[in-house]
Amino acid sequence: MSVVFTILLLLLGLALIIKGGDVFVDAAVWMAEATGIPKFIVGATVVSFATTLPELLVSVIATAEGKSDMAIGNAVGSVTANLGLIMAIALVCIPMAIKRRDYIAKSLLMLCAAGVIVVFGRSGSFRLLPCVILVLIFVAAMTDNVLAAKKTMSGSSKEDRIPFEKKELGINVLKFVVGAAAIVWGANLLVDNGSALARMCGVPERVISVTLIAVGTSLPELVTTITAIVKKQGSLSVGNIIGANIIDLSLIIPVCCITGGGSLTVSPQVSAYDLPASLVLGAVAVIPALISRKFRRSQGAVMLALYIFYILLTAGIVVLF
Repeated sequence: MSVVFTILLLLLGLALIIKGGDVFVDAAVWMAEATGIPKFIVGATVVSFATTLPELLVSVIATAEGKSDMAIGNAVGSVTANLGLIMAIALVCIPMAIKRRDYIAKSLLMLCAAGVIVVFGRSGSFRLLPCVILVLIFVAAMTDNVLAAKKTMSGSSKEDRIPFEKKELGINVLKFVVGAAAIVWGANLLVDNGSALARMCGVPERVISVTLIAVGTSLPELVTTITAIVKKQGSLSVGNIIGANIIDLSLIIPVCCITGGGSLTVSPQVSAYDLPASLVLGAVAVIPALISRKFRRSQGAVMLALYIFYILLTAGIVVLF
């Protein structure tokens, strides 16, 4: 198989994941509303979870195929890309003042999750204890999402089930199934061809996973950010990125650990570079803002510089002694 054909299949996998996720979410939200589930719960859970589906599926499939470096690299690399590339661009374009109470819980949960994976990753594997802690962080994040959404919707009238016809039900069930199938197929293509590309180019799978695949599976957040920049709604982008990062860190690792039979191996390179990078960028992203109550343009520039340095380090262009 040629390099060009492999890249085309990898891009096809990305396209299937993105479009499949879009269709899947639309159908899931419609079915939730049709059954009478309040919109605020749908938004705080289904929609938040949906933006991380690409990372979750890719990492689970990689784990099932014994590619733990790709599984962890994709999950953690997506967080690093979300912060150092996507959020950094948002801050450079739209610096903003914030209300600390709107960000403090999510920021601390994100840093706690990153801290857990850094500390336990040094042991060379993830097992039961870190996974339990991460799941507790995930539950806390979902609870915070629901409570925040409920507070926002407290002044609204009670929502009833939306009326629908049998034809509409059939269409949305079909969209749900097709969307889910596209995500799974796309994730398979992404993992298989990402691995093949790494072998052809003599590049470690870890490098492919934390760069090309991680950025690719972060495209939903990138699209949200570009839309927010155009509409001058920077807080929407930052909130989405922090929420997605919490799920990436606190859900994907435990699920992959279960898929891997109760243990997920962490290579020395992942432990030394990729895990700390997510924590460092997370700290730079939120701690100054929580102290000063502002996301500054200079902060975004520093995050982007750190991300570029990390990519150069990962690619072997920069070597630390």
